[in-house]
Amino acid sequence: MLRVGNLQRSIDFYTQVLGMQLLRTSENPEYKYSLAFVGYEGNPAQAEIELTYNWGTESYEMGTAYGHIALGVPDAYAACEKIKAAGGNVTREAGPVKGGSTVIAFVTDPDGYKIELIQRESTADSRPSDAKSDPLRA
Repeated sequence: MLRVGNLQRSIDFYTQVLGMQLLRTSENPEYKYSLAFVGYEGNPAQAEIELTYNWGTESYEMGTAYGHIALGVPDAYAACEKIKAAGGNVTREAGPVKGGSTVIAFVTDPDGYKIELIQRESTADSRPSDAKSDPLRA
């Protein structure tokens, strides 16, 4: 779960910049919060990210416990180009991890959360047909 300062801005980032789908939303007026769940597919096929907006809270301190979310992608270089073209913030361009050969990149969402893109091998047959040409969908 990620606490966000502007729910629509975060939904737009995860759907328009990272290409996820808005899976569902809910409102809780009694406790003054709203939820949005985003992902490439719903559970159990894929993991989901829960975005939580506590009404009236514009920002949060990141603290020292949070590191980053990691997403597997078929082509980190192409994913960075797609993210930049959509207005996203690439904070570490795609390239090999220090001391290794795995290609990674980092992007930052509108609330400052870090997202690591890890290039991983994927066979075309195992990817959904709509994901085969998308550099963000492994």
